[in-house]
Amino acid sequence: MQEFAKLEGMGYHYTDNEGRRVAALRHIDLTIRRGEFIAVIGTNGSGKSTLSRHFNALLQPTQGYCHVLGMDTTKPEHIWQIRQNVGMVFQNPDNQIVATIVEEDVAFGPENLGLSSTEITGRVAEALALVGMEEYRMHAPHLLSGGQKQRIAIAGVLAMRPECLVLDEPTAMLDPQGRHEVLGTVHNLHEKEGMTVIYITHFMEEAVTADRVIVMDQGNIVLDGTPQQVFSRVQILKEIGLDVPVAAEVVYRLQQQNIDLPAGIITNEALAVALCP
Repeated sequence: MQEFAKLEGMGYHYTDNEGRRVAALRHIDLTIRRGEFIAVIGTNGSGKSTLSRHFNALLQPTQGYCHVLGMDTTKPEHIWQIRQNVGMVFQNPDNQIVATIVEEDVAFGPENLGLSSTEITGRVAEALALVGMEEYRMHAPHLLSGGQKQRIAIAGVLAMRPECLVLDEPTAMLDPQGRHEVLGTVHNLHEKEGMTVIYITHFMEEAVTADRVIVMDQGNIVLDGTPQQVFSRVQILKEIGLDVPVAAEVVYRLQQQNIDLPAGIITNEALAVALCP
């Protein structure tokens, strides 16, 4: 499988309000393959959002390097092409919605690419279909629910036809129904379109559904593996202030009582089978 991104020895430092140099990312070594669905988790200040902004060159490393689709993100001549291929979706959909009608909002990106009106119309229809929002194309975005707004924001990115979707806590401001809608939409894009997805979240039940989970703490990657591998490390996750799925917590506590259970149980269904075969 081809590489989407390769980060080697990458660090990012910034200067705070008191003039101090602060390390937000430290010595990141990471390879992401095309078509992967990766969840990145960590507490506030762990560096996960800072990391996400390097994939479309919103931020550039201050040490080491970050290559996306074979292009160095620090090279000005590469930035436009990287941003065309890596779409970003943020926490608050209201900050990404710019028009008063849904279809006009989704058309905003393609229009800025200088495409023909026929091509733009086709892309808008395709993007709205991919997120299941075709029937709302003539609606006013401000009348939609939070989950629907976020799906429109995703459609606006998809209309640019990126290779990768980077979502920075896209469900943080949504209710459970909205979270379900957005996560389902993203999984559908990954499974049916083969899109590379980098999904920043603090909801463990969302991270469990990824192919691979990266755990960050104080600017470092501390765990990287399948959901089963990562969420079985209950003690490490708790030490850095993260929750774990209820099933993983129960298994951890039972194992401390010398009750023998298989490794890698992180869902309620798998726990039920293990306890009541």
